[in-house]
Amino acid sequence: MKEVFATKSQFEEIARKYGTPVHIYDEKGIRENARKLYDAFSWNKGYKEYFAVKATPTPGILKILKEEGCGADCSSLTELMLSEKCGLSGSEIMFSSNETPVADMQKAYELGAYINLDDYTHVEFLKKVAGVPETVCCRYNPGGVFSVANQIMDNPRDAKYGMTKGQMKSAYRDLMAAGAKHFGIHAFLVSNATFNEYYPMMAKKLFKLAVELNRDTGAHIAFINLSGGIGVPYYPDQIGPDIYVIAEGVRKAYEEILVPAGMDDVAIFTELGRYMLAPYGCLLTRAVHEKHIYKEYIGVDACACDLMRPAMYGAYHHITVLGKENMPEDHLYDVVGSLCENNDKFAIDRELPEIDVGDLLVIHDTGAHGHAMGYNYNGKLRSPEVLLCEDGSTKLLRRRETPDDYFATMVF
Repeated sequence: MKEVFATKSQFEEIARKYGTPVHIYDEKGIRENARKLYDAFSWNKGYKEYFAVKATPTPGILKILKEEGCGADCSSLTELMLSEKCGLSGSEIMFSSNETPVADMQKAYELGAYINLDDYTHVEFLKKVAGVPETVCCRYNPGGVFSVANQIMDNPRDAKYGMTKGQMKSAYRDLMAAGAKHFGIHAFLVSNATFNEYYPMMAKKLFKLAVELNRDTGAHIAFINLSGGIGVPYYPDQIGPDIYVIAEGVRKAYEEILVPAGMDDVAIFTELGRYMLAPYGCLLTRAVHEKHIYKEYIGVDACACDLMRPAMYGAYHHITVLGKENMPEDHLYDVVGSLCENNDKFAIDRELPEIDVGDLLVIHDTGAHGHAMGYNYNGKLRSPEVLLCEDGSTKLLRRRETPDDYFATMVF
């Protein structure tokens, strides 16, 4: 059984005040998790977390994370603008984009953000549309496969992101000739890794690359960005990663590879999204219908427009029926939304307590890639976002959409 971060009465009050469906975030959990992350990497004096804005592009959340020392990882013009509106600029922003539009690159340069180039051809693109800053980053793709204990976790060779080692060297030389003085290395190989070995293994690859790039090009490596990829346990019996074990593994690799090479000034960056927010958000929805045909169905007032992951990926999200946590899970349900699509299901053949129309259901771990992936198919309107504050009060972070919002961009 997964624990919920609010009481039944708190959820009921939120439903009464803001309606359902509604995305809810736990301020206390978010802050404590950010502090734990910084504590784990405190051995590196330049460490900084750049929260992946795409995971939860919500101003109230970005401001909380900024207060906890986090920057923003942006991938588009509007994410850059959002970060700027939240008071972030310069080295507080990492801009990692691919197939980048001109306006996006120009905005990143204007803000003084760290620009992470995805391709060798982007060196000339950067020179042409913006300029070469003193500090610039390049994204690395090692090719091949990435495996842990002989289990293939991902296939970088098939990924559209990053440069080869040879292209990295050429890019560094060209950028130095254009005035760059300091460099970063970035890579992303695995998504939602719940094992502790991922970051240390990738760190070793990137640290060795850093030593080689420094040796062969003379470039000063200012930072190494391990990007995201640390996951969360979506299943109730799943063991999640231990950030202290992970950070210690990275430290050992740092001292083994970078320190002997005289590169003990390299800062470590991360770009976590799911790890930072997923467990500290939930989707609160109400059972509105039941159906008894070849299977038992419970219809809720949320749909895939509120949480796309189950429909898109077949992803598991745990469900708690409020007030029935201790009742036997002796009913088999498909929990479904109202879209005209048969994959609009939050759970398939899920063992749950008997659900009555009117019951409130908590869908867990939606704090990242939840509301952010919402859409308006079938004319559905996006749900509000609410913060459960540390003192037990609530704050509206984003209001519920209205039909006027839906029609606002239409030309009749």
